[in-house]
Amino acid sequence: MSDTRRMEASVEKPRAQVIPAVVLLIGFASTLFLSALLLFAVQPLFAKMVLPIFGGSPAVWSVAMCFFQAALLGGYAYAHWLNSSVRTPVAVIIHLGVVMLAMLLLPLGIAEGWERPPEEGLQFWVFGLFTVSIGLPFFALAGNAPLLQAWFARTGHRHAKDPYFLYGSSNPGSLLALLSYPILIEPAATLAQQSGLWSLGYKALAVFVGICGL
Repeated sequence: MSDTRRMEASVEKPRAQVIPAVVLLIGFASTLFLSALLLFAVQPLFAKMVLPIFGGSPAVWSVAMCFFQAALLGGYAYAHWLNSSVRTPVAVIIHLGVVMLAMLLLPLGIAEGWERPPEEGLQFWVFGLFTVSIGLPFFALAGNAPLLQAWFARTGHRHAKDPYFLYGSSNPGSLLALLSYPILIEPAATLAQQSGLWSLGYKALAVFVGICGL
């Protein structure tokens, strides 16, 4: 019996050895790049959608920034909870469930019933508008970076002990989104086209996240 167990143990290999190290690294880096690109692209995209309703009042922009910061913090807290309190296979299933659930809000747009602002309490209403319209997709994107780094750290890759270098792929994604939107995307595409392209990118990201989880 002991000889059989030793033979079985010798056959088993870490997943980083089964999957080529370069492929593993490219997969995680590409997923983080796309995630950051979508995370930062959705902010000017959705803000542009609500401009016809509110105009460019400073109060509205302040609430929008407050929402994005709160949702980002919430995504980080969610990722911390999954990484510290839930077994990795279960965490993968939970996060994929959140990512897939957010697809119900695609394509991006102002949620039904939120087209007309109230006469009072505008700030709270704007926060609610952002929450019901893009809250879940943004929340899922915000949790991707810390979650994927934690998953990479458990792959057995030779760089797995220090996965923070993967920020080197997410930072260019966020920078590209911020620079390309006013220069390339906004002048060349309508809001409907932008929303469709973003939604397509999100669906592709869901596949990449699933592959990384596997």
